[in-house]
Amino acid sequence: MNFFEIIAETLRQSGFVAMTWQQGIMILISFALLYCAIVKQFEPLLLLPIAFGMLLANLPLANLMYDATAAGGAWYESGVLRIIYMGVKSSLFPCLIFMGVGAMTDFGPLMANPISLLLGAAAQLGIYIAFTIAMATGLFTPQQAASIGIIGGADGPTAIYLANQLAPELVAPIAVAAYSYMALIPLIQPPIMRLLTTEKERTTKMSQLRQVSKTEKIVFPIIVTVFCVLLLPSVAPLIGMLMLGNLFRESGVVERLSDTAQNALCNIVTIMLGTTVGATADGMVFLRVQTLAIVALGLTAFCFSTAGGVLLGKLLYYLTGGKINPLIGSAGVSAVPMAARVAQVEGRKANPTNFLLMHAMGPNVAGVIGSAVAAGFMLMMFGAR
Repeated sequence: MNFFEIIAETLRQSGFVAMTWQQGIMILISFALLYCAIVKQFEPLLLLPIAFGMLLANLPLANLMYDATAAGGAWYESGVLRIIYMGVKSSLFPCLIFMGVGAMTDFGPLMANPISLLLGAAAQLGIYIAFTIAMATGLFTPQQAASIGIIGGADGPTAIYLANQLAPELVAPIAVAAYSYMALIPLIQPPIMRLLTTEKERTTKMSQLRQVSKTEKIVFPIIVTVFCVLLLPSVAPLIGMLMLGNLFRESGVVERLSDTAQNALCNIVTIMLGTTVGATADGMVFLRVQTLAIVALGLTAFCFSTAGGVLLGKLLYYLTGGKINPLIGSAGVSAVPMAARVAQVEGRKANPTNFLLMHAMGPNVAGVIGSAVAAGFMLMMFGAR
């Protein structure tokens, strides 16, 4: 075999020849997401592993997401990303992420301003709007529609958890949509926030929050756990891990556990979850009418959730005589702390002396709890299949 025959044979067995147009499109999409993560810095901790996982999954013949069990083989014969993906399918990663979020988050702003609970509830509007639209299309069952709607909570772990329970066949597109929109919050939310508020409303300065005692911070996660789990037992894995992480933080007696949950554990799980979620975006599966409908419905849900929080914020602005800045309502989606930072940025653009971050964290935390409760409600309504 001469030199040119070797080159020709190498090319025939390479991924260049095996690549489909669907894989080519998904690779280009992964490049765009990498650009957003690295150059635009749109939540790179989420978007970069998702984008690179998408790239890896669509490289022909790599077989990183090969499922050996589907062909009767052993699980350990599967591709390496498929093995890691078991943490997503089992809902292990989402629950661990919730524990990390709880350990990183100060619930004080929510306790200092309980009206934040209303803003967090209003920002779940998109869940029910998207559910209604999904049902109206006739493309989805009630279980699938409920799983799609939860994307509106802007809560990736909750979306994965609910989809695993109600529509496991849709976990991949729902997870990709949920995490992609979470990462693109700085791009999606600001136009909606500016559209629904006036310049005067955006310049509103809010008074300093009261100091929350240590006792309140310790008791709060215990009470929330008991109440929510008794009300909706199916939500115990999410609420339980969220509040356990927060108790690690606030108790002051397990600094090592709190530090591990906030940093090492959360970072490790984020890498594995983000990469494998991105790797589920295989071009042959992803570029279908049903999958594209899920992506569109997820964006619709996200937009309506943002609008719901802002509109209730406007109402409270007038009811309180201009004491509440409507922008903090957008943080009612549960992407912590991304949504709160966006509210802060938009507030500073309108008024450089504005400091809305801590005020926005109240609705943000309420949104985490609200999306988990919404998932529990959906499980209660549609869990029996």
